[in-house]
Amino acid sequence: MWIKKDLIIEPQHNLWWMKTHAMLPTVEHISGDTYRVYFSGRDETNVSHIGYAEVEVADGAMKVLGYNPDPVFSPGERGCFDDNGVTPSCIVGDKLYYIGWNSGTTTYRMSLIMGIATESSSGFERTSRAPLLKRTDREPFGICTAPFVLKEETGYKMWYVSGEGWRDRDTPLYNIKVATSLNGLDWTQTGRVAIDLNPGETALARPCVVKDEYGYHMYFSYKVPAVGYRIGYAHSNDGLDWTRGEHLEVDTSSTSRWDNEMVEYSYVFVHKNFTYMLYNGNNYGATGIGYAVQR
Repeated sequence: MWIKKDLIIEPQHNLWWMKTHAMLPTVEHISGDTYRVYFSGRDETNVSHIGYAEVEVADGAMKVLGYNPDPVFSPGERGCFDDNGVTPSCIVGDKLYYIGWNSGTTTYRMSLIMGIATESSSGFERTSRAPLLKRTDREPFGICTAPFVLKEETGYKMWYVSGEGWRDRDTPLYNIKVATSLNGLDWTQTGRVAIDLNPGETALARPCVVKDEYGYHMYFSYKVPAVGYRIGYAHSNDGLDWTRGEHLEVDTSSTSRWDNEMVEYSYVFVHKNFTYMLYNGNNYGATGIGYAVQR
């Protein structure tokens, strides 16, 4: 059971890169009880940049120590897949896997494509201006994004969001697929489905995977248009074949107004015998990032 705690990260209107939103919390352990929580804020033109808050995590509680005044990663060159905005997805070592946003066409509303960057003295630098995964006959649509990567003894596994088509111009259909790699850069992309849509759902978003002695545990967001996003769970013994469970008890039964309509985009991690979940609430991160602790 997950116990909701509080809203912890809110848009800082005095910082130019996050006038609104704090979206897709992505965690990096620094040392001891100190973590960085990366997320995307939006500037006055509604373009997203990646920055972070430094956070203390101890005894089942989280506290913000401060916000970095400038972003560590910003949109790409005009005409590239990420020129309209960037959002963090996963950090593995010195690698930042991220989401690049681009407006669509007269037939579809948007493209969401994944990229990769590596850590530098000033933040992160693109490994390539091109997307990390290619469009294929199995995955031809403009949604191939939100990678979550684990490094294992024999290589890397990635779980990511992948389009299955468009119901209409504004409604994409996407599920969660899996890919493998030997080096974290070059991926074997078969289009294998890890978690599929249930009847009535249009989207499965932002996978986050925790591995322990009991196997792989995936936390993801699922969307029913009339209801909005909720957070789901699945289990796997090998990271490839998954059994989807019931929705988590992180719901919208909240008296606070920041997450009383929807919960989504969770990031789960373990620190000193506590399991924490960072997540977004109403309006896709417009209200900020809160957290819950598993009992």
